[in-house]
Amino acid sequence: MFLPQETIRKVRDRLPLHEDEVREFAQGIAEGRIGDGQVAAFCMAVYFNRLSVDECIALTKAFRDSGEVLAWDAANLDGPTVDKHSTGGIGDLTSLVLGPMVAACGAYVPMISGRGLGHTGGTLDKLESISGYDIAPDPDVFRQVVKHAGLAIIGQTARLTPAEKKFYEVRDITATVESIPLITAGILSKKLAAGASAFVMDVKVGSGAFMPTMQDSIDLARSIADIGNGAGLQTTAVLTDMNQPLAPCAGNALEIACAVDYLTGKHRPQRLHDVVLTLGSHMLMLVGIAENESRAKQMLIHALDSGEAAARFGRMIHMLGGPADLVEMPHKHLASAATVVPVPAPHEGYVARIDARALGIAIIGLGGGRMRADDRIDYAVGLSQVAEIGQQVGKDKPLAFVHASNSADVQVAIGAVQKAFELAESVPEVPPTVYRVIM
Repeated sequence: MFLPQETIRKVRDRLPLHEDEVREFAQGIAEGRIGDGQVAAFCMAVYFNRLSVDECIALTKAFRDSGEVLAWDAANLDGPTVDKHSTGGIGDLTSLVLGPMVAACGAYVPMISGRGLGHTGGTLDKLESISGYDIAPDPDVFRQVVKHAGLAIIGQTARLTPAEKKFYEVRDITATVESIPLITAGILSKKLAAGASAFVMDVKVGSGAFMPTMQDSIDLARSIADIGNGAGLQTTAVLTDMNQPLAPCAGNALEIACAVDYLTGKHRPQRLHDVVLTLGSHMLMLVGIAENESRAKQMLIHALDSGEAAARFGRMIHMLGGPADLVEMPHKHLASAATVVPVPAPHEGYVARIDARALGIAIIGLGGGRMRADDRIDYAVGLSQVAEIGQQVGKDKPLAFVHASNSADVQVAIGAVQKAFELAESVPEVPPTVYRVIM
């Protein structure tokens, strides 16, 4: 006889869990037989006592099997499936451009993304700034978009990993969000449920990262790689920098516009480009489309320069309910802020440090994120032309531009952005864009 409290007791007392126990616990959550109190107790026990590699693999598979698991065999795809996920950050629009680029190289990208969490932006919130875009299509529509556009970026549905969805809701209100085993099982179970055969994880490091220290980021990357590969999903983790916004823009509609500019070649910020090429090359190598990183990067650049990546992005947007001409005329369809004001630098100097988390909080203050789950987002607000570490600023070179709905919000945001920047008299050392790769 299965008793959920016995499973909780074993984790509490650091006793080994059997795979069957983990599966029964997850299924009980999905079926409503196990309540929030027992889920919370399990989460807290895991937070303090962790799980072994085998137990975390078992939890990942149990989450996956608690709902629908998408299979792509019947779709007759002529290439492999691969996905990417990020721990989030500021100005991190990599999913928006990376998916179409990898698809243009011959892979298929069924991507399950999330909303903003804390100070970080969410891919789904960015896509919802596009009028008509459906983040929760019927699974059959999802399959058709992946097949004909090469990619589809949607949200988690009620039919995918329902046990993990409940775990996530409980973790968010019980101070257990930072548990590495639960983060790992949550991310990987959704990728497995979406039918990906390979996966690259982008783990951020720095002032705007979700994990507080470099060692925490390394531990999460190692956990993702070990558990993913152990669960049968070819997995690579990449540690990338989030000591400053990845792109010079941050905010929902602003990042969609930046993504279109990147795909069409109007503007390709170097740091964003470096991260996109690194992640994309590992995606292509994992599924055997490219034999090495050099060849993979050549293919990705060709996908951009040929216009094929931009075309696939536009096709995905239109097939999921958005406008057919977003790529050609983004500003026709994206909301723009009523007020756009430069943030003056307090004095001449070079940007030495940026509190990226503070910038994310400033955007939430403008209405670009949520303080509560039911908050409405102002998709037009955010920051643009954000100065980078090492860049000179001064009288005619502002720190950034604030996009706001009213003048009162502008003044608050200007003060917050100014406090987030530290200036120096000489050019500082610029942090690397990519730190290391863990397989």
